[in-house]
Amino acid sequence: MKTLDTKTLPVLEMSCAVCATNVEQTVQHMPGVVEAAVNFAAGTLTVTYQPDLLSPEDIRDAVQKAGYDLIIEEEDPVGKQEEMSRLRYEQAKRRTIGAWILALPLAVLGMFFMHAPYANWVMMGLALAIMIAFGRHFYTNGFRHAIRGKANMDTLVALSTTIAFLFSLFNTLYPSFWTSRGIEPHVYYEASGVIIAFVLLGKLLEERARHSTSSAIRGLMGLQPKTARRVWEGEETEVPIAVLKAGDLVAVRPGERIPVDGIVTHGHSFIDESMLSGESLPVEKQTGDKAMAGTINQQGAFTMEATGVGNATVLAQIVQMVQQAQGSKAPVQRIVDKISAIFVPSVIGLSLVTFIIWIIWGGDNAFSYGLLSAVSVLVIACPCALGLATPTALMVGVGKAAGKHILIKDAFALENLCQIDTIVLDKTGTLTEGKPEVINACWIGEESPKLRNILYTAEMHSEHPLASALLRWLEKEGAKAVVSDRFQSLTGQGITLDLGTDTYWVGSYRLLPEKASVPEVVSQWEAEGKTIIYFGKAGQLLAVFSIADPIKPTSFPAIQALRNHGIETHLLTGDSNRTAVYVAKATGIPHHKGQALPDEKDQYIRSLQEKGRKVAMVGDGINDSQALARADVSIAMGKGTDIAMDVAMVTLLTSDLLLLPEAIRISRQTVKLIRQNLFWAFIYNLIGIPIAAGLLYPFFGILLNPMLASAAMAFSSVSVVLNSLRLKFMK
Repeated sequence: MKTLDTKTLPVLEMSCAVCATNVEQTVQHMPGVVEAAVNFAAGTLTVTYQPDLLSPEDIRDAVQKAGYDLIIEEEDPVGKQEEMSRLRYEQAKRRTIGAWILALPLAVLGMFFMHAPYANWVMMGLALAIMIAFGRHFYTNGFRHAIRGKANMDTLVALSTTIAFLFSLFNTLYPSFWTSRGIEPHVYYEASGVIIAFVLLGKLLEERARHSTSSAIRGLMGLQPKTARRVWEGEETEVPIAVLKAGDLVAVRPGERIPVDGIVTHGHSFIDESMLSGESLPVEKQTGDKAMAGTINQQGAFTMEATGVGNATVLAQIVQMVQQAQGSKAPVQRIVDKISAIFVPSVIGLSLVTFIIWIIWGGDNAFSYGLLSAVSVLVIACPCALGLATPTALMVGVGKAAGKHILIKDAFALENLCQIDTIVLDKTGTLTEGKPEVINACWIGEESPKLRNILYTAEMHSEHPLASALLRWLEKEGAKAVVSDRFQSLTGQGITLDLGTDTYWVGSYRLLPEKASVPEVVSQWEAEGKTIIYFGKAGQLLAVFSIADPIKPTSFPAIQALRNHGIETHLLTGDSNRTAVYVAKATGIPHHKGQALPDEKDQYIRSLQEKGRKVAMVGDGINDSQALARADVSIAMGKGTDIAMDVAMVTLLTSDLLLLPEAIRISRQTVKLIRQNLFWAFIYNLIGIPIAAGLLYPFFGILLNPMLASAAMAFSSVSVVLNSLRLKFMK
């Protein structure tokens, strides 16, 4: 079998879903390409090809010939794509502002002062300025699609505005052609300018949503340090990560981020692995334990032997998998572009048919009435309402969500969120608070301030991450430090403290005296996945404490609300199976899986999708970013990591999980409005186009004037806007 290579490459110059299809088909038809998929939302091409038959440069050349561009350089392709996206957004912003500055006076002239002296010439100048200065790309893109036999919104904008402008220009230069036939020579310059201004507004909203799609990948890449301390012949030397090889010894100091994957050879510490495992509690590391790149060392210092460097680290593999997951999604076809692909050629055909029918059967004024009717068909079909249907509903929906502390990045999230039937939730920081606390305290015998003060003093000397939770609890109880004679830290066990002739100890079960009697409640705590801390004096057990990450008070009602929406819930966590069972039972989640690493979370999502489920993933950590990218809709908690929020399509800005069912309700309402808007945008065409073509003329002598056609088009736009505004008042 021939060797295959798969790459995810940023694509530039795409303006709509039709562009994505053009790029995809161009690459798919190249010899040596096995599979090609363009994700318009992410602006990427994922291509699987035979490297012995073609190179990335060949693919880029083919894409450039099709009128687009591809970034293939390995140094920082995502950075270049981000910069191009930012520039494109700024350009769209300038175009929109400039077009509206000229379109507003143009509309006022066309509506109220059309008979003023030189009004036609002023309107012609304003319309021409809008078309050339701010709408030029519609005509170039429309022409480019036309010569390839394609049609999209650009084609419709270019055709309708050109016809309206040329027809108006003819009426301005030769008004006698119509007046001699008893017809008033109307002009429609305002239609040309306002159409472009409205569509530019829609494009601006789209660019704003797609502005920074790749920042998540850059954030993941930034987790790995640029340098490391290599130990060579007993000396530490700071070297670039790129020069490290498997087998090199690397020194890691307290507070540093671990540079490579490896095995601890000397030393002892606790490492924060929450970005990979999702577990909020730091993990103890001793000789022989594995440490992973990107995780954070805490108090201790150690030396490790590198086993995975460069692209072989777990972190690098997560980056690669997130890229592939984002790029492998099927292109999201915009509803308007889909309809336009059929609608545009149909309207052009109807306009031509209208003109021909009038020429054949129109009688004395066949040419005049035929041209008037043909132009009316094109004018009434202009895409103002189409251009407003999605962005107006999107603006209102996103604004309403933001008012409820829900950040929805783009229309893709809105369109997909309402279709979700399965939600997978991470535990730490999503269902739980993400911060360990003392949940239970059981004193054997009498509790006294003296014992609390001794325990407080012992924990002050401890380096264990759970010590801070116990200290916070003791401070609330009023505990204060006392003077101690001597303390000793016991690796992996706990700490001892001498006060006069008495020796006190606090730590894990390893410090329990052989004959100590443990309260029965400890077994229940352990079954609930809580961490147990023992406190005693010499051979006597004085107290037992349970520490856990408490479940948020809103988790259970949020799960019940999702169930009422008909949505199935799953718990997926990197914590122990015992903890997963307890949290799932406490929150009412029927399906759960513990000890799940990032790639296993990704596979879990994929398996649900293979069963035909529409899956949303809710998480707050770097370990969730791969699964978030795989899900049909990704949702991040606002108090989580920046990476999770960058990958996610939806961010809940507070820790309140009740925002999740609220986001689904808003999505369903908004998508319903978008569909209604598209209906209202087309109902005028379905009714108006036959009338504009002259259907009523043989029966009632009624011929739709292009001015009335333009008014119908404007009314359809108003109805779309008013319908969208209803969302503000929906409960």
